[in-house]
Amino acid sequence: MHLPRRCQAGSQFLCGPLTLRGCHWCLLARPGPAERGWPGGWIMSLVAEAFVTQIAAAEPWPENAALYQQLKEEQILLSDNASSLAVQAFLQMCNLPVQVVCRANAEYMSPSGKVPFIRVGNQVVSELGPIVQFVKAKGHSLSDGLDEVQKAEMKAYMELVNNMLLTAELYLQWCDDTTVEEITHPRYGSPYPWPLNRILAYQKQWEVKRKMKAIGWAGKSLEQVLEDVDQCCQALSQRLGTQSYFFNKQPTELDALVFGHLFTILTTQLTSDELSEKVKNYSNLVAFCRRIEQHYFEDHDKDSSASAASRSSKGYLPS
Repeated sequence: MHLPRRCQAGSQFLCGPLTLRGCHWCLLARPGPAERGWPGGWIMSLVAEAFVTQIAAAEPWPENAALYQQLKEEQILLSDNASSLAVQAFLQMCNLPVQVVCRANAEYMSPSGKVPFIRVGNQVVSELGPIVQFVKAKGHSLSDGLDEVQKAEMKAYMELVNNMLLTAELYLQWCDDTTVEEITHPRYGSPYPWPLNRILAYQKQWEVKRKMKAIGWAGKSLEQVLEDVDQCCQALSQRLGTQSYFFNKQPTELDALVFGHLFTILTTQLTSDELSEKVKNYSNLVAFCRRIEQHYFEDHDKDSSASAASRSSKGYLPS
């Protein structure tokens, strides 16, 4: 008799019988032949990946597609909330329905260890970049109308956002002592009992600080980080200008990424308003966030996650 087992990939579900088959979470988490030392394993992995991509492209987008993130009200942090909202905005722009599912262990369910991730049929994909490619394989793309120069420029600005805004969010969450004690540690460990809540929070803090040291941010002061945010916003503001979107009259994945981070910064209550004030200095960026919120969230669903996020923190965007 085969008994169910706990999913190897961190899912809240139980896997099937202990046979060669398991749930899709475990199949994704299980090391490939190359990782187990089988000769030619990397070739098999490439063939399998190409086969899965071909199958994914052939299947239509389902109505029950789900996006997973941490618990919104009591757990999710600024950076993860921003990343999740960016993916939600991207899918809204592609007119692809997705249900937001909040799980305390979403970070551990993700194949990359990062949120958000989406489950589409038997496919599980995490983070904006891979999700954009996955959606493109299904025939939906926001940037096909751009020429090669514009695509290169778009990717450069996306790297700027990830290298500056996302890193600044992580720094503020895990390296600013006041934010760590008043917000980060209590929220991050909130679903778990003591002492596990503290252990997990300190473990995550150590990982982020190690990353900050590797990229040269460990020695920065909060003032220097805020200055980096201001420079990033200035570059984005100049590129946007008086346009509705960064390229032409239609949004791209860059618009979704920028919206996710700026909207979350503007609507998240922190220990001070220094971070949000940097964004508010650029009126066209604030108007840009309001435009996307109204067009892709409020017009589609009055109770959308973006609108709910603004109501549950600071209220709507400043006029």
